[in-house]
Amino acid sequence: MFDRVVIGVADNPEKQPFFSLDERIAMLKMVFGGQERITVKPFSGLLIDFARDCQSRIIIRGLRAISDFEFEVQLAGMNRSLAPEIETVFLTAAEKYAFVSSSLVREIARLNGDVSEFIHPEVHKRLIEKLA
Repeated sequence: MFDRVVIGVADNPEKQPFFSLDERIAMLKMVFGGQERITVKPFSGLLIDFARDCQSRIIIRGLRAISDFEFEVQLAGMNRSLAPEIETVFLTAAEKYAFVSSSLVREIARLNGDVSEFIHPEVHKRLIEKLA
């Protein structure tokens, strides 16, 4: 669908992610490292500024459920207002993953449930190590 993809990993001081920025970047590079058309980069600040820095004209956003849609459309509208040259494209999750979220995966893993079908094996290993 695209010649190249840049995965932007946000450093948002308003959020407290389970994995640090460096850990998230390392895992993404491990998962996508063999694919030369995919780059993983950290960023802070506005997504549209990051897109401009990467010389991207398209932002890809994922939708799992209809509940994601309202927020994502609002965000896309604001981004379009701030950067009309950048388009947002929505891709929906496969039906079998539409209910999966990082918080659900973490909670199930915390309670010793098997989440291996939802995440990459190396990410699964790191999740279990961090929970221990």
